[in-house]
Order: sequence, then structure tokens, then C-alpha cells
Amino acid sequence: MDYVLGLAKNERLHKEIEAELAQAQKLQQSSAQAARVFKDFRYRTRKSWSRERRVVGKAEYLAKGANPRFVVTSISSDEKEARTLYEDFYCARGDMENRIKEQQLGLFADRTSTGWMRSNQLRLYFSSFAYILMQRLRQLGLKGTELAQAQCETIRLKLFKIGAQIAVTVRKVWISFSESYPYLGLFQRVFARLQQSPGGG
Repeated sequence: MDYVLGLAKNERLHKEIEAELAQAQKLQQSSAQAARVFKDFRYRTRKSWSRERRVVGKAEYLAKGANPRFVVTSISSDEKEARTLYEDFYCARGDMENRIKEQQLGLFADRTSTGWMRSNQLRLYFSSFAYILMQRLRQLGLKGTELAQAQCETIRLKLFKIGAQIAVTVRKVWISFSESYPYLGLFQRVFARLQQSPGGG
């Protein structure tokens, strides 16, 4: 099992990337854009680590100043070079954390307040099923719309949690929206797309 972990900054680590930070500062000042320079090096703490480990330093300079960051990893530089390891691999964990947080807050995955393990597990299953359905809605119905990148809570409030009158006849179900419902056009487009998708008829 390999790992990539954020490493707390200290004076020794800062000293390791002094030259790269100066280079990033020059790049930022010449382009007026954030600049990053990466350094791959071996590092060992004075007491807590039993051996040297690979550390990647991100020497970043922004308009507001220096923004150095460090990660320690067991992945070799032959497998992933420094920039790829940091930007594509390590930073991706932020998006995963956001997806977990989205399910917790928008679809109530944290609502496990019963006194029984099985009922709490069932609630978590329902939340997970809802998230999968919401993700498919983004892919099939909301692609290219203003809600294509919206969080679950936003989609729920704008497309699901709305007032309407429902009339059921022998052959049809009639849904009557309020004339003041601002997302009626979007709702109709999404509904039509879902009907045209495989299995949506």
C-alpha cells in the first residue's frame, strides 16, 4: 500500500525549496500569474521518522505572497514525477472529500441517529442510492445546463422540492406547476432528456 500525505511546514523544509521559491517569485512577477516550481528531495525528521522518505515541495508564489506546501510519499519518482504526484494525484483527494461532504450535507448521509446499527446502515444505503441517482441525473439530464455542476442540495431545492398540483386519471398523471416557478423550462428539458435516455421511456 502506498501513501501520499500532507507534511507540516517547518524551517528545514522551507530551506530545502528556497531556490525554487525565488524562481517562482520571478515567474509570478514577470507574468502576474500564480507560479509553481516543484522540488523532489529526501527528508527525515530529527526524531520521529526511522528513515529518509521522498518529499515533494511545491514552491508556489501568488500575488499575495509565498504559498509553499509539502507532501511525503512512498511512491517513487519513476512512477510519478513531482508535479504529477502533487497536482494530479494528491490534489484529487480534495474533490473526493467534497463529494463525501456533498452526500453528508445534501443527502443526509450523516443522519444516523437511531440506536440500532442496522437501521443506521439502512439510512446510509438510502443516502448512497440517492447520490448515485443524483449523479446519473447530472450525466443524463443536466449536462450542458446551468445545473450541470450544481451540488446535490441545489438540485434538490430547485428541481425536486417544489410545489405542484398532481391529478391522476386512468391514462395519465398530470403535474401542474405554478406559473411563477422559475425553473419550469429547465425542468421540462431535463424530463424530456430522461425520457429519451436508455430505459427512460
